[in-house]
Amino acid sequence: MSLRRIIKTVALVAAVLLCALFVWLWLDPYRVVLADYSRQRILAGLNRNAVKIDDHRWVYAYNDDAPANAPTVVMIHGFTGSKENWYPLAQRLRGRYRLFIPDLPGWGESERHAGGDYGFVAQNDRVARFIEQVARKPGSPLVLLGHSMGGGIVALTAARHPDQVDYLGLFDAAGVRFQDNAFGLAVLRGKNPFAVTDAASLQRYIDIVFYDEGAKPVIPWPADRIYIDRRKRDAAFEQAVLDKIGRGEERFAPGNEAANIRQPTLLLWCRQDAVIDDSALDLYAAKLPQAQRVLLDGCGHMSVVERPDQSADAVDQLIAKGQAR
Repeated sequence: MSLRRIIKTVALVAAVLLCALFVWLWLDPYRVVLADYSRQRILAGLNRNAVKIDDHRWVYAYNDDAPANAPTVVMIHGFTGSKENWYPLAQRLRGRYRLFIPDLPGWGESERHAGGDYGFVAQNDRVARFIEQVARKPGSPLVLLGHSMGGGIVALTAARHPDQVDYLGLFDAAGVRFQDNAFGLAVLRGKNPFAVTDAASLQRYIDIVFYDEGAKPVIPWPADRIYIDRRKRDAAFEQAVLDKIGRGEERFAPGNEAANIRQPTLLLWCRQDAVIDDSALDLYAAKLPQAQRVLLDGCGHMSVVERPDQSADAVDQLIAKGQAR
């Protein structure tokens, strides 16, 4: 075959592949965001899998390249979050522990049912089932970490399913009546301070959850527009969940049941948290005398992203030195 013919063939194949890519993205533009999430997952040394548990399909990241009988760490994200929030911490824990990081049902890539219950109580039972069906390994202690809404969920899981949890970590956790701040007062008025409808509200959302300027994510075009469109479509779902966990009858269930938590526990907050005020740390600590307390400076609500090194050190200390009640 002549060189000219080879060039034409290569150009034709490239054109076909490019057209296929455009069609693929046109059918679902959010794939641009998911592609970047895949890049982040690979950089963190994590694999991806999916599993059907009861009536929901879960998608999760994991890494089990750890010594025999190494502790298993399960990480549960918060409101409007996803498994990707934990990747900076996972990168620092990988190799010493087995890691499992799911998207909660209703969030991220996991399945959502119209009209489903995605509050603290329902999700805590689902997390227990995920541990039982996916993460639990005989001889491997189970360490359950939760951030924000995920903290409230895992507090209930530790209290209600103690056989599934050996160590507990609450990071900037919801579920107690912390000192009033702008975020909390807006939630009580029925607002969603995390709502994203345009570029300005996206920046406001980032500014609320992050304090450290160097840790704030930059979302380039066109991913920013695609992400905004996704959040706009999710607005009703977000509001329904926030009404349930922020104003509903079960909003303080995690704090009320924390006295039943016997496992070694870590309480980690950032002093500049503008979402779950750091007064929540003391409220949880009053119910958890066995807890190790860590209060970090110079960071906001996203402690696991803004301070992953200190967060990893705190998890190590929980596993090495944590005491049950």
